[in-house]
Amino acid sequence: MIVENIGGAGGAVAVQKVLGAPADGHAQLLGTPMELVLAPMAMSAVKHTPEDLRLAGMVASIPLVMLVRKDIPATNMDEFIAWAKGRSVSYASTGPGSLFHVAGEKFAASTGLNLLHVPYKGGGQVFTDLVGGQIDIAFWTLAGPVIGLVKEGRVRALGIASPQAHALFPDVAPISRNKLLTDFNFDLWIGVQVPKGTPQATVEAINKAMTETMKQPSQQRGVMETGAQLVKPMNQAELDKFYASENERYRRLFKSIKLQPQ
Repeated sequence: MIVENIGGAGGAVAVQKVLGAPADGHAQLLGTPMELVLAPMAMSAVKHTPEDLRLAGMVASIPLVMLVRKDIPATNMDEFIAWAKGRSVSYASTGPGSLFHVAGEKFAASTGLNLLHVPYKGGGQVFTDLVGGQIDIAFWTLAGPVIGLVKEGRVRALGIASPQAHALFPDVAPISRNKLLTDFNFDLWIGVQVPKGTPQATVEAINKAMTETMKQPSQQRGVMETGAQLVKPMNQAELDKFYASENERYRRLFKSIKLQPQ
């Protein structure tokens, strides 16, 4: 297997390279909702649609967490909403239509708070500004450098965007426990995709191989050490249903928060 890291246009450049290759299972994409589902909805220049690909295997899932600068006087969601009322609160993302932007707009719409969207080119500067107090909050994946920043007390995790608490941070309550945010659940799932024209037998073979691989203790440890979470194995029919439901979910969400492609 040859791994090629391709950036650009919210991941759309990598998607197009896979779609331009023969649909025989040899060209695969390790992707997330960001480039597969959100980029086509958020950027008019992106030409693929989510339905151009099939999800053939799952690797892991990373929940989003609400990070706040450490001097905000709130220890839970109720206190934060009370503090933020009547203020202009800035939140960071990696650009319009990113999962972090969508989460911020959903939070604003659900709570009625005045949130100012501040787009960044990458996470490094977000963390620098959040630690330095130049930005108020960010909805981010609870993995990688975020874990260290929270454990060191440089930023605070005020809530997690999943139905259950995280194993590494059991005291961080689910955001959905707040009465205004009962459906506030966001995660960055990571999976293997192939073009939709890939033969069914090939897709199912990839799915089977991924399922067996993710059963290995070394693979599971590697996933959990990053802060990501293991996901329940799904056969191909279940994956197709899950992927379709994610596409429909984000279409409804874009419409409800009035996000238009740019």
